[in-house]
Amino acid sequence: MNGQPEVATIVRRWVEKAENDLRTADYVLGMEQDCPTDVVCFHCQQCAEKYPKALLVSFGIAFPKTHDLVVLVNLLGEGCGLDVNI
Repeated sequence: MNGQPEVATIVRRWVEKAENDLRTADYVLGMEQDCPTDVVCFHCQQCAEKYPKALLVSFGIAFPKTHDLVVLVNLLGEGCGLDVNI
């Protein structure tokens, strides 16, 4: 991370949102009956989207407003030396 306090705050917000989505998915998945799996899947996807966005912010890599995980992960591969192209 480039050390700017505002960048750290933005990264922390993305991570907090991702963790909230994960907690929500876990909570709903624990329902005894009639678990709405579509809601669980939605929150899992949201979580999976927000963690890469936090990394992109921390590396100073601009990203489009997108929900496309492939786009986000490929941007990470270009900007931080990870071999994650999918």
